[in-house]
Amino acid sequence: MSTTTRGTRRRWRTAAVVAGALVVALGVLAALVWTGVLWPNRITAAKFDVRGVDVSAYQGEIDWPVLADQDLDFAFIKATEGSNHVDERFAASWAGARETDLLVGAYHFLSFESPGEDQAGNVVENVPADPGTLPPVVDVEYYGPFMDDPPSVDELRGILDPLLADLEEHYGAAPIIYTTQQLREAYLGDDYDRYPLWIRSVASSPDLPKRAWDFWQYSDRDVLDGYVGEEEHIDMNVFDGTLDDLRAMTIG
Repeated sequence: MSTTTRGTRRRWRTAAVVAGALVVALGVLAALVWTGVLWPNRITAAKFDVRGVDVSAYQGEIDWPVLADQDLDFAFIKATEGSNHVDERFAASWAGARETDLLVGAYHFLSFESPGEDQAGNVVENVPADPGTLPPVVDVEYYGPFMDDPPSVDELRGILDPLLADLEEHYGAAPIIYTTQQLREAYLGDDYDRYPLWIRSVASSPDLPKRAWDFWQYSDRDVLDGYVGEEEHIDMNVFDGTLDDLRAMTIG
């Protein structure tokens, strides 16, 4: 065997070893991110002092004093969806969270399949207008068949506008809009800037040159103590302001 041939084979073996090690390293890194051990946004989010969670029935039964005692300031709890669905854990979670020092709010998942007025009625019927609680949230995101066949701008706004108006009239405060950067750009733009914005951006920091966000959901892969449900992870959020600023947003 020539010296050239032996050298070529050594280089191929070295390259194969390096490639294999790289594949293993990338696999380990992906697993750490998927399980929440590593998360790209945590360093950026750490500069914000006011932190909170959002929960639903997927977190199951929650020990609110335990959960609240983990450097948290606020919690949003899923209450309703569409015109008739109520989260099965909402009443218990609302009562438990209200017994802690957390600032508490409820969120409604917007349906593209029922009128905004009917959806507002569902929220009003189930979410107390308790003084000192945060304004209701309207969660605007794609789901189910609308992932591939989204509504038009006019269709979405035809549902969203009366929903926001009815909630504001009942609770005496502008509702918070939760959405992704993609949906905000496609459907809302600057027309809804008077509503507090809660942006979901779990892969990177929010990029919103036209206006600032108020809440940022930076992770959906954290694990905290205090809940036992089918979902081991919990969503983490920060507020762009002080705790006094957040208190000033509550219902009077």
